[in-house]
Amino acid sequence: MWKVMTFLPISHQDMVDRFYEEVDFVLVSGDAYVDHPSFGVAIISRLLEVYGYKVAILAQPDWKNEANFIQFGKPRLAFLVTGGNIDSMVNHYTVAKKRRSKDYYTPNGKMGKRPDRSTIVYSQIIRKIYPSVPIIIGGIEASLRRLAHYDYWDNKIRQSILIDSKADLLIYGMADNSIIEVAEALDSGLVIQDIIYIRGTVWKTNDINRVYSPILLPTFKEIVNDKRKYAISFNIQHNNTDAIKGKTLVETYGNLYIVQNQPALPLTREEMDFVYSLPYERTYHPIYNTIGPIPAIDEVKFSIISNRGCFGSCAFCALTHHQGRVISTRSEESIIDEAKKLIKAKDFKGYIHDVGGPTANFQRTSCDQQLEHGTCINKECLHPKPCNKLVVDHSRYLKLLRKLRKLPGVKKVFIRSGIRYDYLMYDKDDAFFNDLVEYHISGQLKVAPEHVSQRVLDIMGKPNRKLYDKFVNKFSQLNAKHEKKQFLVPYLMSSHPGSDLYAAVELAEYLKSINYIPEQVQDFYPTPGTLATCMYYTGLDPKTLEKVYVPKTAHEKAMQRALIQFNRPKNYLLVREALEKTNRLDLIGNHRKCLISN
Repeated sequence: MWKVMTFLPISHQDMVDRFYEEVDFVLVSGDAYVDHPSFGVAIISRLLEVYGYKVAILAQPDWKNEANFIQFGKPRLAFLVTGGNIDSMVNHYTVAKKRRSKDYYTPNGKMGKRPDRSTIVYSQIIRKIYPSVPIIIGGIEASLRRLAHYDYWDNKIRQSILIDSKADLLIYGMADNSIIEVAEALDSGLVIQDIIYIRGTVWKTNDINRVYSPILLPTFKEIVNDKRKYAISFNIQHNNTDAIKGKTLVETYGNLYIVQNQPALPLTREEMDFVYSLPYERTYHPIYNTIGPIPAIDEVKFSIISNRGCFGSCAFCALTHHQGRVISTRSEESIIDEAKKLIKAKDFKGYIHDVGGPTANFQRTSCDQQLEHGTCINKECLHPKPCNKLVVDHSRYLKLLRKLRKLPGVKKVFIRSGIRYDYLMYDKDDAFFNDLVEYHISGQLKVAPEHVSQRVLDIMGKPNRKLYDKFVNKFSQLNAKHEKKQFLVPYLMSSHPGSDLYAAVELAEYLKSINYIPEQVQDFYPTPGTLATCMYYTGLDPKTLEKVYVPKTAHEKAMQRALIQFNRPKNYLLVREALEKTNRLDLIGNHRKCLISN
């Protein structure tokens, strides 16, 4: 029976203390070392450890000093490299491409502890120092850049990160099973160049005859020179994200081929339970007690991950390309066991901050055929209308939450991860909605209508405004029923593909009608792996190849953003200009529906 009571080694002295002469893997990360299951590094390292492998963690190494990369010596099997929980470019830059002031995955939130494009930089340094040691890259940064992709920060098509990083293998998506298969293959004596058969991996070759029955994507040269070809390529990738229906994809770079194997199978409930049963310390390494705390732990330390995957398929979200559309869930017993561990923590105050995942109320597959036949190609589960095979059921989630509420030491169980309100409204049984309002909201419930213009919502893959209005009304009724004074905080997005000034004015009118002005506005951020980013770059909907309007100039984006906060004095001139351009002078004046005065 295995049992681990401490953090994994983070220094050469830690190796000495454990009597390690060498380690099997050195895991290099752009994040500080946090041993909590909300952090990918913690899951991968603990999984490898329980399978008998020795793992050292090299967290946020100084990339300007190569000595940092040799402190553990040459690993027996491979270096594992990740940029961290967030793409390093998103971590570093706002949508306006301005440098952020805080890195929440670094001690004291200090910026500058990792390089831009961390996965590439770390891997290139390792390749220089250890030319013959296998390098395997993974995590969100690698996963969503596994094939050629539009890069917003360079404003160009970049080639697969597997090429730029000089790594040998890329593991994409949720790597729980794939990393163990790779480790066992290396441990058996296979050279990294022959590990070409594992699901959820990407590899490179000069011999296309090694690839069995692939789909050939447009070549890198073609997609660089032709936006339509890029849109076609992206749509093929989008249609092959399912583990059952997905095919092997090949992208050609002259005489080099990048091969994406079929996606890894979603974890079974038993596998999910195993992953989250590992002996995580559930906090950051003690070394940070003197260096400074890691802010990212604050929101997740007393949260529980109950599910993975999302069948919402929002155009601006990369979950389809990373976790997939099939939902994986943990057992009730596994989650309650984790809750009991939280309760025993000395700093637990009685509040479980969240029980959820990418979408909290997706606690089962969207239909009964997915586990056998996979998800549908060219058809979404919820949009433009719910599929006739959609199963809407909150009963299991409801039962779980009720049991968690009754645990000794628990004062409140909150739901803070996303609630898909359309799925909630499709449920004919109001039991979960009632409990949500009565027990699981901490004053405010965050939801994501994103917009109100129908043409924008259709491009986003979001439900229509009428359904959102019904949700708002029902939420209000249930608050009154339970004598609660709780509020909705709607997330809204400006400048998404499809949103012109007319749509932005429509959104402003809606906000005026409900007397709500958001404190913050999120401009659409073109990040790798999303349909909307493909639209942003190409001006085409990759599913139909029809033209899509894309707001690109900084000035138009500023007008759309200002319209959402039309009442702020600093936005007056931008709002007025937008209203003049759209010939909506009726919204300037002193009438109650006017956005601004004369």
